[in-house]
Amino acid sequence: MPKKKTSKTEDEGPKVKKIYTIKLTQEQLEHLGEQLDSAPAGKWAHYDVAYSQFAFKGDGVNVVGYQSGKLVVQGKKTEDFVRDVLEAEITGEARLGYDDVHNPEWFTLHAGCDESGKGDLFGPLVVACVVADEGMVRDWIEAGVCDSKKITDNTILKLDKVIRQTKGVVIATAFARMTKYNHLYKKFGSNLNKLLAWYHGRGLNEALDKRPAPWGLLDQFTKLPLVDAYVADRKDFKLVSRTKAESDPVVAAASIIARAMYVREMKRLSDELQPILGEPLMKGASAKVLEQAKKIVAVKGAGELAGYAKMHFKTAYEAQGLEPPKKPAWSKF
Repeated sequence: MPKKKTSKTEDEGPKVKKIYTIKLTQEQLEHLGEQLDSAPAGKWAHYDVAYSQFAFKGDGVNVVGYQSGKLVVQGKKTEDFVRDVLEAEITGEARLGYDDVHNPEWFTLHAGCDESGKGDLFGPLVVACVVADEGMVRDWIEAGVCDSKKITDNTILKLDKVIRQTKGVVIATAFARMTKYNHLYKKFGSNLNKLLAWYHGRGLNEALDKRPAPWGLLDQFTKLPLVDAYVADRKDFKLVSRTKAESDPVVAAASIIARAMYVREMKRLSDELQPILGEPLMKGASAKVLEQAKKIVAVKGAGELAGYAKMHFKTAYEAQGLEPPKKPAWSKF
């Protein structure tokens, strides 16, 4: 007979963080890499990671420094490494566990908006808006909610369930399946940013109608204030747009909700195409994705590709043997 699961008690304490990401200067990365490399034999082992300056495996923790300057620490001893090595000897700044001090705005009532699928040939563009308050944010941080680009699809689906089951959370999403998406893209003058702004406007207004919030944070996708126009009538609401907004847990929650919907829709499309492709649809717009698109065109015809792909992508034109059009002037914005 299986053991009955015991409920979590306060004695168990907060969940231990098992992944930590931070942007370091080149000098800090080099200092850390040299320190780990010169440690006593057997303490750290080198291993290969694409686009990394260094990667080490240690006792209960892996440390990878990327060419971009990003450092990723992962494993059951992540917190020990961050506090005892990274903060104590490299950055000289205590941030782990001090979110209230460094980011007090995270814990105020606000909306967070993000999207998924924008850079993928196959599958929909999904927008999500989440409205949350302090208690929800603390629970999500403990559960491991973070930018969806940093976690696997399986983890995304698990966290999506955690977020959706949070008492009092407000979630609004907007997306269209592929044939409708391609129609909308043309309706908005073949301007992806205008279409995306409309999606965000719909999601944001739907969420704020359910629970008003004084401000919201949008992961910036254009230099123009396109989304602001959709909330201009909300005099007691301020929309803030900035890049890397997913560091905010509410925006991170929105990114997870959006990505989970995208993952589920990709599963549906992949199942439909299984007899043709014999494998799941690939994300992104790589050479492998082009190969899959060409196979769909060869078997089902060029007209059917629109049911699976964003037809304005260069890859979609190439799959049909067509010359991609020049980028429009608005694309730089």
